[in-house]
Amino acid sequence: MRSRLMLPFAMITSATLFLTACGSGSTGPGGTDASGVAAGSDEVPTTDVVSAERKDEAAARLLPAGTTSLTVAISVGGTPPGTTYLSDGRTLTGQDVDFTKAVAKVLGIRLKVEQASFEAILPALDSGKYDFGASNFGVTDERRRTVDFVTYINDGQGFAARKDSKLSGITDLKQLCGLNVATTAGTTFEATLEENKHVCADAGRKAYQVQTYADQSAMWSSVQQGRSDVVMSTINGLRYAVAHQPGVKFLGKFHRLDVGFAFKKGTKLAPAFQAAVNRLLSDGTYGRILDKWGTTGSAIVESRISPPELKS
Repeated sequence: MRSRLMLPFAMITSATLFLTACGSGSTGPGGTDASGVAAGSDEVPTTDVVSAERKDEAAARLLPAGTTSLTVAISVGGTPPGTTYLSDGRTLTGQDVDFTKAVAKVLGIRLKVEQASFEAILPALDSGKYDFGASNFGVTDERRRTVDFVTYINDGQGFAARKDSKLSGITDLKQLCGLNVATTAGTTFEATLEENKHVCADAGRKAYQVQTYADQSAMWSSVQQGRSDVVMSTINGLRYAVAHQPGVKFLGKFHRLDVGFAFKKGTKLAPAFQAAVNRLLSDGTYGRILDKWGTTGSAIVESRISPPELKS
């Protein structure tokens, strides 16, 4: 569990390491699951599901000529399956990290990893500061006006609260009226909440208050300590939190979204990344990544380039 190897393709910045750790990936007598973590454990999964991946020449040929390395921006959210740190405080791991490493191996490229706040990544793509972003970016019509995407999972928006909350499920934002709602800054969750505040006034009720946090650990602390009544976040992140944190409950899905790698509008990288994700789907690595992070319900059938926002 503690053994760590640095990937040969990764160009590592001084503050950031990606992880590949040794693990069997199978259920054993100690009660471990496919993630390599004991049932009920708070430890982050460390099973290596990526290092066996090999370069796919057909996918690599789709890269712009001369492409050998790319800079990826990643936001550290603090809670799996999103990007988080291992116990050393500097090695990054998470579902987005695994997908990024796997795609890089398929394409035979090196990665320079840069950490950035979630809300800063998309605006920085246009300037060329980063070649792409990998931080569970939901594909929305608003974002598609300025950013290209290559999809790799389907996640979306959901809610959670303390177990002593009277809320049992949220299907309409009017159920939030008069409450304090915690979420992370610069996300589709914040945008959805801000854009729909009028629903409470329209119904003659007190508006809900949106409380934004830079990372999920602070957001969850606010809920646990009673400063916030409810959390709006990713479906997968909420399910993981409920499984690993005492005293919280999942209030259901609100709106599903495709999730993708984010690129500057008009990027020539998209076809190669799409081919790489489809390779992962066909060779089994894709499924192993989802199994590791407990997100098999977010599987897609094929990768797409900047599809329309899901409306259901």
